[in-house]
Amino acid sequence: MAKLFNLKVLTPEKQFFDGAAESLTVTTTDGRFEFLADHVPTIMPLVVGTLLIKAPEGTIEVFNSEGFLEVRHDGVLVYIQACEKPDEINKQRAEDARLRAEEHLRQQQSMQEYQQSKMALARAMARLSVSRRDGFGGGNPPV
Repeated sequence: MAKLFNLKVLTPEKQFFDGAAESLTVTTTDGRFEFLADHVPTIMPLVVGTLLIKAPEGTIEVFNSEGFLEVRHDGVLVYIQACEKPDEINKQRAEDARLRAEEHLRQQQSMQEYQQSKMALARAMARLSVSRRDGFGGGNPPV
């Protein structure tokens, strides 16, 4: 049996996950990283992508927006702006957001507007990617 660690995933609106986990895979500015129990303490920025939480009850992959994680001796804390399960994602809204972002990227913009459009496109694409999955790989982890 894999060694467990405490995991909390928090957004400004809610506590998304609070429980034991076997592993956590996140998307950072340097790529995908997996964290296991007894990982060295660290703080890392998170970019738009997915969180893959493997818990004793099952595995879930969810959309996440920007934020950061903190690995501590007593567990892992993830602070993100938004986190959504596949069944919480409005596919039509995400598709509309993707189309708007792509159109904005085609227009001449300031560098700041270009970066904002790029981020909007990344969020829409990540939501659409997660919404196409059922989210669970066996069992429902505690939420």
